[in-house]
Amino acid sequence: MFTLLFTALTLATGGGDGLPMKAPRAVGMSATRLAKIDHVVLRGISAGGYPGASVVVGRRGAAVWEKGFGRLDWNSSSPLVVPERSIYDLASLTKVVGTTTAIMILFDEGKVHLDDPVKKYVPAFSGGEKDLVTVRMLLEHRSGLPAGRDLWRTAHSPEEARDMVIATPLVCAPNECYEYSDLGADMLGFIVESASGERLDQFVHERVFEPLGMSDTFFRPADSLRDRIAPTEVTPPRGYPIQGEVHDENAFALGGIAGHAGLFSTASDLAVFAQMMLNGGSYNGTRIVADSTVTLFTKRAAGTRALGWDTCGGTGSCGKYLSEHAYGHTGFTGTSLWIDPDRDMFVVLLTNRVHAARARRPAKVISDVRADLADAASLAIMDYDDGPMDMPELFRADRAAGWNGRERHVTARHSSRSRHSTAKHSTKRSSKRTVSTHAKKSTASHKASTAHRTTTAHRAATTHKAAKSKKKS
Repeated sequence: MFTLLFTALTLATGGGDGLPMKAPRAVGMSATRLAKIDHVVLRGISAGGYPGASVVVGRRGAAVWEKGFGRLDWNSSSPLVVPERSIYDLASLTKVVGTTTAIMILFDEGKVHLDDPVKKYVPAFSGGEKDLVTVRMLLEHRSGLPAGRDLWRTAHSPEEARDMVIATPLVCAPNECYEYSDLGADMLGFIVESASGERLDQFVHERVFEPLGMSDTFFRPADSLRDRIAPTEVTPPRGYPIQGEVHDENAFALGGIAGHAGLFSTASDLAVFAQMMLNGGSYNGTRIVADSTVTLFTKRAAGTRALGWDTCGGTGSCGKYLSEHAYGHTGFTGTSLWIDPDRDMFVVLLTNRVHAARARRPAKVISDVRADLADAASLAIMDYDDGPMDMPELFRADRAAGWNGRERHVTARHSSRSRHSTAKHSTKRSSKRTVSTHAKKSTASHKASTAHRTTTAHRAATTHKAAKSKKKS
């Protein structure tokens, strides 16, 4: 009932300070088909994958489906989720919304060159094959750096954690293997600071978020915003429940400001960011980056990887209907952003699936919901040249394959319908390296690769009933 009332309200009022709202039919979409989003997202909540979710789908310069579902946590007295108000830990969306965008700006200004060695900007990152690592390799996750390391276990200060990142040995020769690396993103953050002369959080605030009016996007949110922020870990290594602090332990060790994680935002703010990208780098008369730079950084460069961004390969969190030019990213906490320039459309999903999930496999729940959301948005477009696409009989959330043990018999009957690849974004620390390929990571491989999620204590905290996995965000 709340989600229906909220949508009606935003359609009537114009959606506040974010994107203008338009009825789906005004942008060539079907409201009936978009309503499948409600079903899918609510299925994830009822299955125990996450307590709430914030969704914005936009097309042709307007938000057409902007809704909050559920609550910030599992408590019945917890605030309802509202896209313009509810703030989520973006996790690895930080890599693209913050760090990559900063690199794009500095590239435009001639302060960063993609094929420069990293040591030009961070002299301590040198010696041996490190001398061969370029900015481009960091953006493509082909630098040879490992997925991560346990900074949080041994670093006693952000400065010490920073030194540990820079001193990390390569695990393969530069440009010869693919390893989705948080450490590579952290190095990009250090490059931003060196080239700009400002701390990463200050630079993106002044050059990206403030000009775009993204007033609820920041690192290290103020304590006064705590009641608006979705909680994450319940019993992490820090020893207390996390709400308003970055969930990622290594980002926390780096002072809460890191190239790979640390940003918080609302779905409405991210809708503005997505529209800026669709507009070729500008929004409401404010140019953030050149349109040619947007094109350069978002086209495939190595496997499915673009520069900083990932692209849609027809599986994983982008579903199977977004175009080959779609680009996006995911975050371990349960966040995702996909932008499709061919369809002039974007899809934002924010959840806190790491918060005491009740599903046995919350990583599988969020993987399927992400893909279903992208599919539902694509299938709602009615003005394709060949007419609208056929709606499938069942979505992934209808099958709920592998979400909880009791659904397994359904999976067998409908396995031929399932196209989801869990190799995209949800296991946080996969240490597997893929030579000359770019297989997408899943929410299961997104966090399994960074060691701070591999401790028994941390898994017990994150799962309550579900095993933790990661990464590709």
